[in-house]
Amino acid sequence: MKKVAVFASGNGSNFQAIIDAIKVDELSCEVAMLICDRPDAKCINRAETADIPTFAFIPKEFERKADYEAEILAKLQPLDVDLIVLAGYMRLIGGTLLSAYEGRIINIHPSLLPAFPGKDAIGQAFQAKVKVTGVTIHYVDEGMDTGPIIAQETVTVDEDETYESLEVKIQKVEHRLYPSTLNKLLAKI
Repeated sequence: MKKVAVFASGNGSNFQAIIDAIKVDELSCEVAMLICDRPDAKCINRAETADIPTFAFIPKEFERKADYEAEILAKLQPLDVDLIVLAGYMRLIGGTLLSAYEGRIINIHPSLLPAFPGKDAIGQAFQAKVKVTGVTIHYVDEGMDTGPIIAQETVTVDEDETYESLEVKIQKVEHRLYPSTLNKLLAKI
C-alpha cells in the first residue's frame, strides 16, 4: 500500500477528508504521518483521533528552513513515504524537501490557479467580484502556487454569495476532488 505524509497548519478539513475517504475505501493509501508547523492546530487532534503519528514543530526554534526540513526528512525517510500531500500547510517548501521528494509533493489551493495565488485566495476572489473561482491541485515547486497543475474544478460565485458561503462551496469541492485525484496519482507511482 502506498504511503502519504500530510502537511497541515490549521483546522485540517482536507486532512480529515483524506482520512474519511480511506475509511470508506474511496482512497487506497495509508497516512504515515501528519507534519504540522503549529503544535496547537486542530489537525493534530484529528491525527490523534485517527491514530496517525504526528510531528509538530515551531519554525522559529530553528535557525533556517533547511534545518527544520532536515528534521522533517529524518522523520519521513524511515516511513518510505511515496507522496507528500499539502493540505492547508502555510509554508513554502524549500530545497531540502523538494530535492528529496522531487515530483512527489502536491498541494491543494482554493482558486483556479494561476488566479489568486497565496494567502486568502477565497477572499481575493471575493474582493475581485469574480463570477467563477474554484479549486486547483498542483505539483509543488519553489514558487508560491506555481507548480504544474494536476486537476482543477470550477465553483460558481452567486450574486448573493458571502465569503462564508463561498468557502463552504469551495471546501465541498476540495473534500471530494483531493481524495479522487490522490487515488489517480498514487496508482501511477
